[in-house]
Amino acid sequence: MSERVTIYVSLLDEGIDVWRPVLAEHVRENVYRIADQPHPEDEVWEFLPGTLVLCKQIQLDEGPVLAAIRVVQE
Repeated sequence: MSERVTIYVSLLDEGIDVWRPVLAEHVRENVYRIADQPHPEDEVWEFLPGTLVLCKQIQLDEGPVLAAIRVVQE
């Protein structure tokens, strides 16, 4: 099992850009699998736990972070 790291997933239906930090496992290069974890019922995540995603670095107020940008096929 790979080490878990924090990546950011966009929240949908918020009216503004909102990013949720989530745990993920590094698979290869810039590809991560979002780990199983509690999912607040009032949030709509762009990518759900178990999804394999491509990440890129983006700039947020707290600094540069890895953000999930699209689904990757196995």
